[in-house]
Amino acid sequence: MAQDYIASLLGQWSADVTLGSVFFRILLSMLLSAIIGTERASKRHSAGLRTFIIMSLAATSAALIQASLSESGGSMPWMAAAVVVSAALVSGYSILFSSSGTIKGLTTSAGLWTCSVIGLAIGMGMYTIALLSFAALLLSLSLFPAIEKSLRDRSNHFEVHLELKSKSDLSSFITTIRRLGMRIDDIEMNPAYVNSGLSVYTIMFTISSRELEKYKKHSEIIEALQSLDYVAFIEETA
Repeated sequence: MAQDYIASLLGQWSADVTLGSVFFRILLSMLLSAIIGTERASKRHSAGLRTFIIMSLAATSAALIQASLSESGGSMPWMAAAVVVSAALVSGYSILFSSSGTIKGLTTSAGLWTCSVIGLAIGMGMYTIALLSFAALLLSLSLFPAIEKSLRDRSNHFEVHLELKSKSDLSSFITTIRRLGMRIDDIEMNPAYVNSGLSVYTIMFTISSRELEKYKKHSEIIEALQSLDYVAFIEETA
């Protein structure tokens, strides 16, 4: 197998499992995962700085153990696979189901899993793959949300979590929606709020008015609907 490009620049010590390379790989793993964890923590996601560092560190340590055993003639070929599977299971716990019926934490979960794979690559001395993957992950987490929001605002379809002050207000809300030039595709009542005194629904809309398609963003439509007297709370969910 060809030597890693970055390892060839650093020297043979970084490619072999030596005391220096072990320190270097662990520190690099902690540094890269700390950057990703800080980005997630700054946005108040369920998994933050320490979680990302520990996940990456576990993967790096496992890879170092496997590499050390290989050099000494031993073998644990299942260790890398076990790390990837374990990381997927642990990251799954960052996925939450909100009372509005939406799933939250998918991006953080995927980020944790990817970060552990990057840690695995570092532990194996694949610095180039690790750094390129890290750059791609950081870019996906920090830059792409704005692009994703822009694309979502251009869509004619969106979904909201709606809380009405009274069940009788639903007909008024539907009338308002139709007057604004939107079509209701589906309405589901949320059973989690049965005894709350509120009438809570998940509603899917399609914008049919050309004026709304051209000039109104989803956030502006949500803001207009929030101003209705009988609406206690409304937010876009998908």
